[in-house]
Amino acid sequence: MNQLYKYTQLQESFGAIMIALVNGKPAVLNLQQMLSEYLKHQEDVVTRRTKFNLDKAEKRAHILEGLRIAISNIDEVIRIIRTSYDNAKERLMERFGLSEIQAQAILEMQLRRLQGLEHEKIDAEYKDLQEKIAYYKSLLADEAKLLGVIRDEMQDIKNKYADPRRTQLVANPGEIDVEDLIDEETCVFTLSNLNYVKRTPLMTYKSQNRGGRGIVGMQTRDEDFVKDLFLCSTHDTILFFTDHGRVYRLKGYEVPEAGRTARGMAIVNLLEIAPDESVTAVIPVKEFREDRYLVMLTKQGLIKKTDMASYSNIRKGGLIAINLREDDSLISVMTTEGEDEILAATRNGMGIRFSEKDVRPMGRTATGVKAISLREGDYLVSAIKMSPTAKVLNVTEKGFGKQTLPEEFKVQYRGGMGVKIHQLTEKTGLLTGVLMLEENEEIMLITSEGVIIRLRGADISTIGRVSQGVKLMNLDEGVSVVGIAKITEDDIESEEEELAEMEEKAAAENAENEEITVSEDTEA
Repeated sequence: MNQLYKYTQLQESFGAIMIALVNGKPAVLNLQQMLSEYLKHQEDVVTRRTKFNLDKAEKRAHILEGLRIAISNIDEVIRIIRTSYDNAKERLMERFGLSEIQAQAILEMQLRRLQGLEHEKIDAEYKDLQEKIAYYKSLLADEAKLLGVIRDEMQDIKNKYADPRRTQLVANPGEIDVEDLIDEETCVFTLSNLNYVKRTPLMTYKSQNRGGRGIVGMQTRDEDFVKDLFLCSTHDTILFFTDHGRVYRLKGYEVPEAGRTARGMAIVNLLEIAPDESVTAVIPVKEFREDRYLVMLTKQGLIKKTDMASYSNIRKGGLIAINLREDDSLISVMTTEGEDEILAATRNGMGIRFSEKDVRPMGRTATGVKAISLREGDYLVSAIKMSPTAKVLNVTEKGFGKQTLPEEFKVQYRGGMGVKIHQLTEKTGLLTGVLMLEENEEIMLITSEGVIIRLRGADISTIGRVSQGVKLMNLDEGVSVVGIAKITEDDIESEEEELAEMEEKAAAENAENEEITVSEDTEA
């Protein structure tokens, strides 16, 4: 419908210059003033018309008065005309007290007007004119009666020409936004290490069993690999946070759609990022609210919390999201309600759970405070918002993973060393990331070669905090898991509905094709 509105005349906007002459001077008026001036104009028109008709009626009545005098004295009028040489008009005027116009009308009167029938017609016309003259004078003397005439005439026009309106007049809706022309759907957004980005419909990836090899999700160059993927709607705002602590924004539909194996578009063609800048964290936002926060964590274990509304007006060239210390970079961003609990995880399998209340709200350009104390050589790789109904999912770089109950991670004070959250070995590799996973949700793993596998969360074992986990994905030598994302239950249901609609449409088309084939065979 929006396509029809924008590209056809099904919906048409037009401007009206509300300008009129008021007391002889042009003026721009509002609707009420314009209607008032129109009524004044109509009053002036009807008044001038009435005066014109009155003058015309009085002139005709004046002539008829002379004719009536002539008919009443017809014998004498004929005698005067017969006995006159060229002064009949003057003698008639002198004898009967006529005006020059009346005398001239008598001289031009045809003999047939002297019949009795014509006499009656003249009397009837004169009587009618007297009534009109009285009516015209009453209109000019009574403004309310004059406005009544205007109302009656407008009503006559309405009765003659009015019919049901075929269109609807509405307030100017403004220009239709490009967003209105794009269907809202959940897509998979993929970001490579060299900052190539693309979006792919979620239904492209079907669920597989645990331990599978997955399907290719992006073709990359030898020196490039996919490092992140996330899910959001095409109408959502996507905030791109870089390792320099800057933030940029795009609408979901502004990211070009590409096939499952396509590499995508270089993000420098979409965002004005510096040559040495790399996107390290991405977060979708539906609306910017002051009662919600963006919580950011850095590689050196710092955390900062700022209200989301501070990031609502992001310039094309981006904004400073967080001031970073030397040799630090931004690695995680999440939205919170102000009273959530956060679990921060390190590369060496350590983690700390603490209350968001331990972090006071700060300005947009603040540096932040310590979230976890790091051992030498360790650094932060992931952070999540805890949920009492979900489980903590850990994934290692060699494709191992597990789910752990939230109660196994006790709440500590911010800034501590934390506890071990995964038993890392040479077989499992180091920790890639953590997620909170609900019972009916699914996950997607992506490797350094661009291979993606989609798994059901219910297929992943729930075991203790200090354990190696189970194999989620078979990897070749030298290949590692570099990114994880979850698919919510709502997204799964939306995908199933879309798939069902497509299957129903395909079945209907097949049935129609069969019917056409049968008809052609019958004709043959």
